[in-house]
Amino acid sequence: MALMLGALYEALRRTADDDVARKAAEEVAGYESRLSSMESRLSTMDTKLNVITGLILLVLGLLLRTLLPA
Repeated sequence: MALMLGALYEALRRTADDDVARKAAEEVAGYESRLSSMESRLSTMDTKLNVITGLILLVLGLLLRTLLPA
């Protein structure tokens, strides 16, 4: 994995072996990438939920309008 967080790598490199620091920084960058992907999917699901809720309210409004006397 080539993606790595530079500041984290530098901090780890000062306290640990270079190879160990590189692997740790790459692993953390991988988790950050996965969290970003999950955040994006959650945002999409939130938008879909809002649309569905709006459609349900529209249908309920039309149903009440039909059933209640004028």
